[in-house]
Amino acid sequence: MNFPEAIASCFRQFFEFKGRAARSEYWYFTLFSFLTQILGGVLDDIVGANGALSGFVGLALFFPSLAVLFRRLHDIDRTGWWWLLTFVPILGWIVLIVFCCTKGTVGPNRFGEGPLAGHA
Repeated sequence: MNFPEAIASCFRQFFEFKGRAARSEYWYFTLFSFLTQILGGVLDDIVGANGALSGFVGLALFFPSLAVLFRRLHDIDRTGWWWLLTFVPILGWIVLIVFCCTKGTVGPNRFGEGPLAGHA
């Protein structure tokens, strides 16, 4: 999955917390979110919006980011509840990063069919 396909897929599945997401889909969308947040912050400074634009961007990207994280965790055969590790300082983030970098299970698992071949 390439960069534009990943972004389109995540916005198509805005509130889809079921299924599985390939590593490429997750990491491309994370990169897109990061770059969009930076752009929002820069535009806030230029316009003098006092964080309104970057706040809107963060709010707009929250659910698709959470949904793709759930689907990424499903790909490694873990429940989406593992996202709660984000509330554990440092260690929780490290564990989630390792989980998101881990290769998904081959073939179907309890969360459904795997992402399309060649998209891992």
